[in-house]
Amino acid sequence: MECPVYNKEGKEVGKASLPEAVFGLSWNSALVHQVVTSQAANRRQGTAHAKGRSEVRGGGKKPWKQKGTGRARHGSIRSPLWKGGGVTHGPLREKNYEKKVNKKMAKKALFTVLSRKVREGEVIVMDEFSVVPVKTKRAAEIFKNLSRNESFARVTKGNGVLVILPAENREAYRAVRNIPFASATEARNLNAYDVLQYKFIVMPKAVVESFRK
Repeated sequence: MECPVYNKEGKEVGKASLPEAVFGLSWNSALVHQVVTSQAANRRQGTAHAKGRSEVRGGGKKPWKQKGTGRARHGSIRSPLWKGGGVTHGPLREKNYEKKVNKKMAKKALFTVLSRKVREGEVIVMDEFSVVPVKTKRAAEIFKNLSRNESFARVTKGNGVLVILPAENREAYRAVRNIPFASATEARNLNAYDVLQYKFIVMPKAVVESFRK
């Protein structure tokens, strides 16, 4: 499987061979759904918390005597029946939303999503992705050059593009991070959830070669 390679001016400069084991898988919606929902759940902080009747203030004294008032019996203003009382069955910070997914499933789901993006023409392979000088303006120019290609016109819109870097590259990351439609990550941190958040995937040839290992 071959795809064109582009330079920073957005011009085609050659071809790259994509490994079938990574970019040639058929779509598996059940697998992708299971892995992506699990990865989203694992990112959930679970900080929402509602106070129960044992946590709200007040309520140490019985509001009124048990009998003789003509009103309903109450023992505490902490009751969920009262305004300002505790919440029944509310969210608790102790709840754990984590879901386990084995590495083989996560890896196959990632390759399945990448394969679909290749078929839909949403993977852009570049000869290299270096931003010199290290300026956000220079990185934006690279994406603008790519968007001149009719197939990649939406690169600069919405969650347009995710740049996959072969290794830690703080300069490239710093140049991309302030662009609202773009983000960057290392190839080793790539996952199906992140890939699906973006319309286009930009990767240097070095990343394609790393998938062969």
